[in-house]
Amino acid sequence: MSACVTFKDLTLGYNSHPAVHHLNGVVRKGSLTAVVGANGSGKSTLMKGIVGVLKPMAGSCKVTPGLSLAYLPQQSELDRTFPARVVDLVSLGLWPRRGLLGRYGPEDREAVAKALSAVGLEGFESRPIDTLSGGQLQRALFARVLVQDADLILLDEPFNAIDMKTVADLVALIKRWHGEERTVMVVVHDLDVVRHHFPEALLLARSPIAWGEARRTLSPENLLRARQFHEAWDEDAPWCAPGDVSGHDHHDHAHSHGDHQRGTA
Repeated sequence: MSACVTFKDLTLGYNSHPAVHHLNGVVRKGSLTAVVGANGSGKSTLMKGIVGVLKPMAGSCKVTPGLSLAYLPQQSELDRTFPARVVDLVSLGLWPRRGLLGRYGPEDREAVAKALSAVGLEGFESRPIDTLSGGQLQRALFARVLVQDADLILLDEPFNAIDMKTVADLVALIKRWHGEERTVMVVVHDLDVVRHHFPEALLLARSPIAWGEARRTLSPENLLRARQFHEAWDEDAPWCAPGDVSGHDHHDHAHSHGDHQRGTA
């Protein structure tokens, strides 16, 4: 198994309050994984930990050296009032290769044009981003990811507040990346979308509940355990030691491909 991201007893949080507890496991290169759980279960926190925006409170999160990374945060974290055009937004994906002051050549402009075509935004190049609908903005952000041409792609709630046609189109792009053997992790709320389109899923309730084949991970038993764990956490809960999950049974959450199921009764 070739690792893309490795978690070793990873604990992440804010202001000394952990939001993801004791996560162990490996994200395989070329895998497509949905990260699921209730609001406040640690999904976005995990993404920020992988990117490096958040430093571990304990343990480690290691991205295999040499891999390029693209990160798409939630739309709510973006400033839509910034005076930029769609082409400017998409061209930001060229920065890792060209730098802030790099000049864009004909091949770069062609890459941006192809990306806009791939997301259905031909002719939108000069549109100000503050005039876009939620779905159009998300398409433009996916075009930026396309231009980045990254090995590891992290998408935080990309399907929120957009129409079903756009969801279907973006899922098709995610499957395209998977087919190109890129590693993709996506925070998803709609469990039906996960069951139909994602081979693997990681179910979080601040602690990992299950990780593996999506339909087994989202079994009624695991979803019930996730809800019970989530309801048991106090917002001001102190840092717990490994093996101490607020009085609940603690399970080994190490993840190995081929022996996915964890946390089932």
